[in-house]
Amino acid sequence: MSVDPRSPIIQVMARLGRETQLHVDERHRHFKVTDAVILVISLLLVILACVNVYYVRVLYQDLNGIVENMESMYRNLSRVDHDMDMVAQRVQHFDRSIRYMSPIAEHMHVVTEVMPKIHASMETVGSDMLTINDDMAQVRGAMGSIAEQMHWMTVGMSVMRMNVHQIAGPMGSMNPVMPN
Repeated sequence: MSVDPRSPIIQVMARLGRETQLHVDERHRHFKVTDAVILVISLLLVILACVNVYYVRVLYQDLNGIVENMESMYRNLSRVDHDMDMVAQRVQHFDRSIRYMSPIAEHMHVVTEVMPKIHASMETVGSDMLTINDDMAQVRGAMGSIAEQMHWMTVGMSVMRMNVHQIAGPMGSMNPVMPN
């Protein structure tokens, strides 16, 4: 019995063909799994993108609300600042008017020499007026301090409003692409 010299080559080629087919089948199975994984990940990314667009829209609306609130607070603080300036001016005018109480107290002393019953009351009024004068000086000082603090609060609100406008500006450029 003689062995055909082509027989081993045919067996090797057959084995290579089977191995190649197994390899191709395995690759095909891996490609299907990879395609399924890519599809699932793509769907998850699309869902995540939709959620992100929704959150960006909510953030944009919230920032608009914050800007409106800041502007309202700024307007109200400006009005309060103006009113506090008016109150401080009226307190200063009242303080200037209170200074005339000292000469009145002196004239009342002359009257007390004539009317002894009024004398005791006028001394009390005189001391009360000095106390009121001191209190009004303290109120005038406090009003000046309050007016200055209101001014600085108004300046701070203006800076905060400008910063929120700067944050909200880029968000406004995304408004045309956001769903309603």
